[in-house]
Amino acid sequence: MNKSTEKVAMPEQNPQVRARNFEEVTLGYNAEMAMEEAKRCLNCKNKPCVSGCPVGVKIPEFIGEIANGNFEKAYEIITSTNGLPAVCGRVCPQENQCEGKCIRGIKGEPVGIGRLERFAADYMMSQATSNVEKPESNGHKVAVVGGGPAGLTCAGDLARLGYEVTIFEAFHVAGGVLMYGIPEFRLPKAIVQKEIQTLKDLGVNIMTNMVIGKVLSIDEIMEMGFEAVFIGSGAGLPKFMGISGEALIGVCSANEYLTRINLMKGYLEDYDTPVIKSKAVAVVGGGNVAMDAARSAMRMGAEHVYIVYRRSEAEMPARLEEVHHAKEEGIEFLTLNNPVKINGDENGRVKSMECIKMELGEPDESGRRRPVPVENSNYELDVDTVIMALGTSPNPLIRTTTNGLDANKWGCLVVNEEMLTTKEGVYAGGDAVTGAATVILAMGAGKTAAKSIDEYIKTK
Repeated sequence: MNKSTEKVAMPEQNPQVRARNFEEVTLGYNAEMAMEEAKRCLNCKNKPCVSGCPVGVKIPEFIGEIANGNFEKAYEIITSTNGLPAVCGRVCPQENQCEGKCIRGIKGEPVGIGRLERFAADYMMSQATSNVEKPESNGHKVAVVGGGPAGLTCAGDLARLGYEVTIFEAFHVAGGVLMYGIPEFRLPKAIVQKEIQTLKDLGVNIMTNMVIGKVLSIDEIMEMGFEAVFIGSGAGLPKFMGISGEALIGVCSANEYLTRINLMKGYLEDYDTPVIKSKAVAVVGGGNVAMDAARSAMRMGAEHVYIVYRRSEAEMPARLEEVHHAKEEGIEFLTLNNPVKINGDENGRVKSMECIKMELGEPDESGRRRPVPVENSNYELDVDTVIMALGTSPNPLIRTTTNGLDANKWGCLVVNEEMLTTKEGVYAGGDAVTGAATVILAMGAGKTAAKSIDEYIKTK
């Protein structure tokens, strides 16, 4: 038993060095560190950590195996419910989920569950052999629209049950937000593709460059012999503020900015992907995507990068770890500030952004105190690039080209508890249903949908 109140420290790149490269920030535990951290687990009888995991990973069991040096067994336990452990170990908001319910967190730091999950996955990836066996086919076909976390999870769970699964992915490579949204320094793309290769080994067929609603409709897919369809197309439609100057050269969404850098490899010199070269960048927003955009801009050579957020730091939805890393890397935080106008030069390029200071008033419907403008507090922020990281909504293409598919006022697909849409045989989950949320919540929806699809086809 390790009675330390603190986690075993995770090795990291030096902040001054990493702020100018795209290599992974956190370097991961070695075997000795992992075993030492695993021994902090109390193996609680009621396992509160498991209740905080959207995919139900058997957390004390896998941690116990790591403590005993049985790393392969730990990986087997994790992957019995989680098909993307190397991803989840890196990007899950564990502090709000499994680790948030850890008893060790009451009088100190919780057990580093995410770090241990990552260790087990990375350890197995370092082994040359693959122990994945393709299940025998049950003769039933299911289509999955979207190769992001929700779609990959649904496809993997169904493939393990013997279904012949085909993923229809709009981009030229599967992975969804794991490939286009989360930067290399947080989630190396080679790791994402190794996780996807495991699904291919299970027999999942992935068809890329398939924009459903354009190339094929949902109705046409169902006419191809697929007995059910899962829609996990994400939320890729960015939101803007609607203020003057958003059409200027140098204003873009975080979605576009990160896609150019991550998916289109704009951070590598041997790719000719056009990316704005900035000296001073303002990123508007306070979530994980805002942190990703700001930290990417710093790595792309910007001298000054500002996070402009209308509430206080305490209300920021970004992970504490991401905020901490951003500050270490020199990102400047302008909290309780809000843009009101973007100014341009004679060439139509961004010259500055007019902001107004804010103060917190009464709580709004979300329970957070509403930001209120401070009179006569306007000022100019000299920037040449403005990146809007204000959230995203589902692209309307699929729902507007499919008969009988209902959506709510935000454009999100309507589903019941089984993830069934208003169209028979068509299920949906992830950001296409919830709007922009976390990777692990999307995966949880994919698991629920896979179970529902299996029951639907068996009883049809």
